[in-house]
Amino acid sequence: MIDQVRNGRYTQMALYALLVLAMLLLRLLPLSPGATRWPGPDLSLCLTFVWVLRRPDQIPALLIALAFLVEDLVLLRPIGLWAAFVVLASEAARLREQRWREQSFMVEWFRVSVLIVLMMFGYRIALAVFFLPLPSFGQMMMQLIATVMAYPAVALAAHWILGLTRLNITEAEIMRQR
Repeated sequence: MIDQVRNGRYTQMALYALLVLAMLLLRLLPLSPGATRWPGPDLSLCLTFVWVLRRPDQIPALLIALAFLVEDLVLLRPIGLWAAFVVLASEAARLREQRWREQSFMVEWFRVSVLIVLMMFGYRIALAVFFLPLPSFGQMMMQLIATVMAYPAVALAAHWILGLTRLNITEAEIMRQR
């Protein structure tokens, strides 16, 4: 029984890592070369929040840090800075998951939106403090809006395709006893 639970958890961890890498690959593909595009949503960030709030026991903070560290390296961002913000925000959400579980999706969406806003502005402040090049404010705001607007679609896709649902009371008790 314990082996099945452990194997299921490892399977979910591998699935999360593969999905984040697939989204990274999609970001790197030259879908319209030469054309200036609007910044798209950070789907891997949305998926991370959805997964942490639906199944907090399945993806550990170390996996989240590693996934976003790889993103930092590939996208040529300051190494570890965005990964640190994502880990801090996802762990803050994970700690509050039990209280957020009984509330509606709109409340969850609002709280995740606040976390995303705080993360992006904190990231921008950290870049300014260390005199690193800042992306344009307009581009950052468009990505912020796109990410917040994409969260419900990612949550719906995670529910339909991956079967990620919120923990019910009995599942939470079983998880707490492990």
